Amino acid sequence: MAYLEITLRVDPADRAAAAGVYENYRQPFLDTVPGATSKELLVRDEDVQVLHGFRTTADAAAYLESELFTRDVVGGLSPLLKAAPDVRIYDVA
Repeated sequence: MAYLEITLRVDPADRAAAAGVYENYRQPFLDTVPGATSKELLVRDEDVQVLHGFRTTADAAAYLESELFTRDVVGGLSPLLKAAPDVRIYDVA
């Protein structure tokens, strides 16, 4: 099991739009991305995090290179971001 954590700095006024991008691509992510097991949206006062579950770290890394991520998700979120996303992959011990 592995996790891909993407932390996004989004203005509070833009959070609904960011959540809309999450909702638009949640099911396609789960249905089409190899190794995908879960996807959760975590909202805090200072940022928004998307936590993706995968079978392996290789699956997580491959998703970052996929068209779904690079074209669709990044394309939808880019206008909303205040800073570059913090992207981390974790392997479950």
